[in-house]
Amino acid sequence: MTKKDTKQVISALNRSRSAELGAIMQYMGHHYSASGIESLGVKDVFRQSALDEMRHAEMLAERIAYLGGIPTLKVDPVKRGGTLKQMLKDDLDLEKNAIKRYRQQIGICEKLKDYTTRRLLEDILIEEESHADTGQSLLTTGKK
Repeated sequence: MTKKDTKQVISALNRSRSAELGAIMQYMGHHYSASGIESLGVKDVFRQSALDEMRHAEMLAERIAYLGGIPTLKVDPVKRGGTLKQMLKDDLDLEKNAIKRYRQQIGICEKLKDYTTRRLLEDILIEEESHADTGQSLLTTGKK
């Protein structure tokens, strides 16, 4: 890759890292503030999702550093929710945005022939799609 291409990839990865850092905060906030009997199983989903997002943020930071960039510390805005249903909707929106962003970034990496970064993003995308499926199931049926 050219230096310009590398900068483009680093910028894209930092955009995703910022979103992942926001997702960690949002999921953990929901984990701590969800209440009521219907939230018992969902709180664990929020916590596990936050841990997954933390791993994604770390993976992105490692790749950014490897490419010669500086991993961002910027955190995307966080939605606090309110009701459990609103929290689930907010988190599903978060995941849908992540899926869209990762698909776009995978396309960029394919075009630039950065297959290692593409593979990393594909692995993260699989987990984001799983989070979205879980969120959709919880919203529609109340079950994972």
